Amino acid sequence: MPMDSALSAVLGSVGVTPELVASCEPLSGGTYNAVTRVGLTDGRRWVVKTPPPVATSCLAYERDLLVNEVAFYTAAAPLAEETAVPALIHSGLDPATPGGAYVIMTERPGQPWHEVADALADGEAQRLRTELGRIVGRLHTVPGPGGFGYPSAALGPLAPTWRGAFTAMTGAVLDDAETYGARLPRTVADIRRRLDAASSVLDDVRRPALVHFDLWQGNVLVAGAPGVRRIGGIIDGERMFWGDPAADFVSLALFGDMEEDKEFLAGYGESAPGGPVEFDGSLRLRLALYRAYLYLIMLVETVPRKADSQQLAWTWREVAPRLEAALDDVESAPRS
Repeated sequence: MPMDSALSAVLGSVGVTPELVASCEPLSGGTYNAVTRVGLTDGRRWVVKTPPPVATSCLAYERDLLVNEVAFYTAAAPLAEETAVPALIHSGLDPATPGGAYVIMTERPGQPWHEVADALADGEAQRLRTELGRIVGRLHTVPGPGGFGYPSAALGPLAPTWRGAFTAMTGAVLDDAETYGARLPRTVADIRRRLDAASSVLDDVRRPALVHFDLWQGNVLVAGAPGVRRIGGIIDGERMFWGDPAADFVSLALFGDMEEDKEFLAGYGESAPGGPVEFDGSLRLRLALYRAYLYLIMLVETVPRKADSQQLAWTWREVAPRLEAALDDVESAPRS
């Protein structure tokens, strides 16, 4: 694939001229930023991300997502080798530059987990879940900058409390739902009431952790030969925030129950700053809040992304009932 002028400008910013590029290939699977794999003549392999045009409709928290991604890779850099996180090569976050905003990172080996799931040998998935648990636990040891929320400041500056940050996050996506007229299984007013009534539990979180928040199988790369596979990469950190580390459990157990993932929890308990996870009343209620937030995003984003009828039908069928269940869990949870 020939390079377009924007990609040429991005690569030129780090001294890579067209004759130094051996290959250039767009990557699918992303839902927001454009992603391109670039092979250089000296054997290096990079991944370049660029955002959509500024005028593109998006959710409020999605403004300047690349700022979050740079923050994720920068924060994780001291642990990059043991956590399989890409290394940041260069970034330009000013959309007014010749190539626009961009991030260049090293390519990590492997394929998305869901693409190889059916080919895993007996016991291999369990071993990989344990390894993944150790990796996520290590990422959660990364110290925060002293506040909670999105580094991009898309919803405002980092907040001094997790309750303040998360309330702004849920409030923003509910505002988006009203702006875009998104279809939800309950009214925005009812959802706000339920989430606000439970928000005091968020005060149990006092230390901001590095939270990826998009660790579904598509963002976990699996590398190696059958029987000896390993986690090759943790990618797409653009939706990260500083917050409750338990929030990562929602995408890690997407549509499932993290309490049942014994292998992941075993690995996580070995490396996480708090040791083994205790699923007490506070954690279960917080997880219900985080599920509600993720499911709200999944439902509302279908409008600005102009999802087709098949995707709309799938999202309503699979996500709407789970949002209702999460909201029921929030309302029925005992309050301390």
